Amino acid sequence: MAASSLLLLLLPWLGAALHSPPGCKIRITSKGLDLVKQEGLRFVEQELENITVSDLHGKEGQFHYNISQVKVLDLQLPFSDLHFRPQQHLAFNINNASISLRFRRQLLYWFFYDIGSINASADGVQIHTVLQLSKDESGRIKISNMSCNASIARMHAGFSGTLRKVYEFLSTFIITGMRYLLSQQICPSLNHAGLVLLNSLLDTVPVRNYVDEHIGIDYSLLRDPVVSTDTLDLDFKGVFFYRGKEDQELENHAVEPVIKETERMVYVAFSEYFFDSAMRSYFQAGVLAIQLEGEKVPKDLEVLLRATFFGTIFMLSPGVVDAPLRLVLQVSAPPRCVIKPSGTSVSVSAFLNISLVPPGRPPVQLSSMAMETKLSAKVFLHGKALRVLLDLRRFRIYSKQSALESLALFSLQAPLKTLLQLTIMPIINERTKKGVQIPLPEGMDFTREVVTNHAGFLTVGADLHFSKGLREVIEKYRPAPTAAPSPPPEEPSPDPLQL
Repeated sequence: MAASSLLLLLLPWLGAALHSPPGCKIRITSKGLDLVKQEGLRFVEQELENITVSDLHGKEGQFHYNISQVKVLDLQLPFSDLHFRPQQHLAFNINNASISLRFRRQLLYWFFYDIGSINASADGVQIHTVLQLSKDESGRIKISNMSCNASIARMHAGFSGTLRKVYEFLSTFIITGMRYLLSQQICPSLNHAGLVLLNSLLDTVPVRNYVDEHIGIDYSLLRDPVVSTDTLDLDFKGVFFYRGKEDQELENHAVEPVIKETERMVYVAFSEYFFDSAMRSYFQAGVLAIQLEGEKVPKDLEVLLRATFFGTIFMLSPGVVDAPLRLVLQVSAPPRCVIKPSGTSVSVSAFLNISLVPPGRPPVQLSSMAMETKLSAKVFLHGKALRVLLDLRRFRIYSKQSALESLALFSLQAPLKTLLQLTIMPIINERTKKGVQIPLPEGMDFTREVVTNHAGFLTVGADLHFSKGLREVIEKYRPAPTAAPSPPPEEPSPDPLQL
């Protein structure tokens, strides 16, 4: 009894442990799905136009027929619908469509032989498909299963020529066979389009990529997509990693992003964990440091530094007094990001070492001071790239040796802040200018972005547009066909109709 009670108490904690909060979350709304439907419908039309129908031949009494070279001329898909279906599905329906065909005929009736082409049409075409979405082993969203049902309500063919009346009387055999063969080819064509071609498009979504020579990002899905009647939610790991230790990850203690809006086509949410992992990875890479020496030190600052440390310099040997100055600025701990409804800020702790570097001799340290800065961060999207623009807001320096020296350093506060603004901040913003790609398929971009801050995370609401068509991207990444062995040559048929 006691054990059962203990288990009940532990269940909420176990559930929380199993549910890892995402660093990045994407929501696609019904409005976004409407845009996807328009582009997807064009893709479906192109796939159905390429349907391959087997030759049809047969015999009914003295009537012999052979139908070949079936080609789709036109499709009319006036009523279509793409909608979410809980829990992991997309439903795509086409109603009351029509398909125009042309095929080659070879007909023999008693002693009359005829050859030519026939125009036909299939009306009342109904296609119902359901796509199941899931997370594959690599953490990428995939169409894992697909069901399809297709039917043709009516089909008729137009005959011409001397035997038109005879053809119309006997066309039931041809039309029935063609209707069956055509309906049997629709679903295999769409299954291939979904499970093979559309999955090749989803392969273009970045999962684990390198951002630059120092860090990479992991966008693998944490769990299967969650589908409601109006939304599709995707939870991504959203964590950066240092390329020198790719298996080491920062534990996520940040607030889980919560998206409630549905007005825009898509919403992307980023928690503080997303940005913290990026800064921690750069810190591990050892690139959050800069050194200025000699002529690179601004002249006004050099004069002020020599005046500030005049007493120390005066006590040094003559060969060291006129030596060039060296400033080494290095971040002492991973910076931390704080997201509030009022804005986003980054807190940075660093130290600044000031030394004289006489040629051929060891450096002589004049001072080692601690620095605390707070940067404001403006987050925005450019295409599919998430960018951050930083600006220095607060700055404080103090001595690690004594309070008296901290007081003496007060005069350096404004000049060093100016140094950071004019020299260091442009270098940092140049590194963040490239940004990092958001996990969307190739050919799809954001427009009309709006960034909204919340407590512990921010969201970017946007609309979507296709910079490339589905067909263009799919053709680029279409799997190469496998070579099949050539069949042996067939024996020629003595019958010219090959029936």
